[in-house]
Amino acid sequence: MKQQLKCIIAICFILAFFGCESLPPAEKAGEQQKSPRQVINFNSDWQFRTLGNKNTPANNWEKVFLPHSVKVEPLVVNDQWQGTSFYRKIFPVDQLKNEKWLFHFEGVMQEARVRINDSLVTTHKGGYLPFTVDATPYLKDGSLNTIEVEVINTDDPTIPPGKPLADLDFNYYGGIYRNVQLIKTGLVHITDAVFAKVVNGGGLLVHFDSISPQNASGFVKVHVMNSSENDKEVKVRTTFTSEEGSKSTFLTPVEKLASGEDRHLVAEVSIKDPLLWRPSQPNLYELKVEVLEGEEVVDIKQINTGIRKIELTGTAFLLNGEEIFLNGTNRHQEYPYVGYALSDEANYRDAYKIKEAGFNFVRLSHYPHATSFLEACDELGLLVMNAIPGWQFYAEGEFAENALQDIKDMARRDRNHPSVVFWENSLNESGMTDEFIVTANEVLNAELPYEDTFSAGWMDHPAYDLFIPARQHAKPPFYWNKYNKHDRPILIAEYGDWEYYAQNAGFNQKAFNDLKEEERTSRQLRSAGEKRLLQQALNFQEAANSNLKGEQTIGMSNWLMFDYNRGYADDLEASGIADIFRIPKSSYYFYKSQKPPYQGNFSAPMVHIASYWQPNSSTDLTVYSNTDEVALYLNGELLEKKEPERTEFSDELWYPPYRFSLQQFVPGELKAVGYIDGQEVASHTVHTPGKASKIELSVDISGKELSRESLDIVFVYARILDEKGSLVHTADLPVSFKITSGENAELIGENPIAAEAGIASILLRTSEFTSALSIEASAEGLPVTTITLK
Repeated sequence: MKQQLKCIIAICFILAFFGCESLPPAEKAGEQQKSPRQVINFNSDWQFRTLGNKNTPANNWEKVFLPHSVKVEPLVVNDQWQGTSFYRKIFPVDQLKNEKWLFHFEGVMQEARVRINDSLVTTHKGGYLPFTVDATPYLKDGSLNTIEVEVINTDDPTIPPGKPLADLDFNYYGGIYRNVQLIKTGLVHITDAVFAKVVNGGGLLVHFDSISPQNASGFVKVHVMNSSENDKEVKVRTTFTSEEGSKSTFLTPVEKLASGEDRHLVAEVSIKDPLLWRPSQPNLYELKVEVLEGEEVVDIKQINTGIRKIELTGTAFLLNGEEIFLNGTNRHQEYPYVGYALSDEANYRDAYKIKEAGFNFVRLSHYPHATSFLEACDELGLLVMNAIPGWQFYAEGEFAENALQDIKDMARRDRNHPSVVFWENSLNESGMTDEFIVTANEVLNAELPYEDTFSAGWMDHPAYDLFIPARQHAKPPFYWNKYNKHDRPILIAEYGDWEYYAQNAGFNQKAFNDLKEEERTSRQLRSAGEKRLLQQALNFQEAANSNLKGEQTIGMSNWLMFDYNRGYADDLEASGIADIFRIPKSSYYFYKSQKPPYQGNFSAPMVHIASYWQPNSSTDLTVYSNTDEVALYLNGELLEKKEPERTEFSDELWYPPYRFSLQQFVPGELKAVGYIDGQEVASHTVHTPGKASKIELSVDISGKELSRESLDIVFVYARILDEKGSLVHTADLPVSFKITSGENAELIGENPIAAEAGIASILLRTSEFTSALSIEASAEGLPVTTITLK
């Protein structure tokens, strides 16, 4: 009876600390053999405190879920929390024999000291790349164990980006802000690529050397460690499965691994009629790698990857033999209030919005983003320029060494993503030495010694394969094309913001002479009004049009997708084509109109009237569309049907905007209809808004439903509408949000918060969302509105 009681207690501990979500349904029911590798979500049931509570009793620690930011910040962050915090978790260990227990941290900002049962296991410097801890030697079998992470988030000139937060152009938010996994493997196992620190190896490495529509051949390199006390004879089985279900399987010869030995086993692979990955058709393969001892699978690892051929010439980027112009944007990974603490689903939604805006390319600014964001780019078809952390800072010694280590870790983490085509192994806008630049490229080439490994740098240095200047450096593309000393392709890394903010770039801005300084800048909040939002869009349009004149320009990425906070500023950096709550501005629709229709996913015909059509609206209307013709109607009467007009601001664009001039403002309905080959394919209607009469609630899903198993975070929008359902852009009523039913959920943000241009926004954070959740919004003089999530 006592033995039975002990078993019951042990099971209760396991369920309490790990949660049922850690095991697949079949394993919970005991229906199949346990996998030789278990990847367990370790995000729940952490305890947290800051250094200021060092002497607080343990039972007063705050319970938190990961990802977690040390502090919920205000909307405008000008005094970001910095200091030391502590995270700890108590967990049971049983049957440790013949197992490895590894804790994988995807991101901790920015120095982490990990202790297990009071033993210091590792210290890791760097907040944007992962690290793994082998906990096995420190665990107590058959009892409860404790892992504690001391997180230091203070200015440190040895850790890239290095620059003090008070002088930095972005914020780095403290905490364990990305996922943590507990990985259990056997003693014979596939290593972690970053943890193994093996040049051009470790973990899984997939590369295709020869790619054509008929065949793709290459190799899968698998790094296997034998941690057992006995020699082992092993082989590796590699299986590629397409989305259509076709399988290709390959075996390595049997090799002997001595006790304590690690070795790469390489499978030569060849796939007939491969489904190639491209932005318009992002075909992915499931790659399953199994380590076999005899016929027994002793370890298994699965990833999704793609097959694509990339080439770079002096004037073009080619994907699978086809020239593609890279039309892109920049992205910071920040959310309001919670900083970097995003869920995997939130990262996916950002990628979805970038793709939805018409882009095929995104530059990660100015650091490696989460693995889940890259996975979303793989799935959605977004080409990526990866980047090491850096901004206007360089120092010899430990800083430079840590930056070089970032190149290694970034390459090892991200090398199997088909979306990643360029490696920005350059410290952005920083005065790097010639020696550092040469060494950085040597490091990248050692990690990825392949013809399709392309480095990118902001300095005009021959070591880089791709030159990525910014228009803010006061040089338009024709200048770089004329004076490019090394005859390399050019990608405009940033444009559309600073040259208009500083108003000193010397571009064709004479048409803007009558504008006030605040009207000319691209930094416009969504509440700035129609005129200034249209000017922002025109700035982006003019710069993009100029970029397209460069003969060696293979692509461009505007600055930027979403508004964000800066460490040194007392306001939001508002040059995003969507605001910090991810709500589009007029410029968003300009970019959306530049995507050709019927070219794969996210490419439907579109038309958008860039006007609120209210009494103070301009009667010179801009309509964005990717159609052949647009007809404009006012209150049902056709005013004009026309083709787009090419001007000095649009002569190079794929789809110039349409301009309509009306004699006077007449309230009512504006309707634009887009035509392709004479057929109506899209329309957009705008109504003159009336008096605010109701609230409409919505939750921004953007292609990914709320997670049912782990922490998730989404935007909730309250739109103030008139009685006919039109948005009242002038409404700035304070809106109050409240959760009226449901569990494991909280609202984060200013509450009540004033509507901005008719929309009030707040964050909803959930954990283990398993039951219906109701949210209520109210504002003075308007009926209460409720939305229910199920």
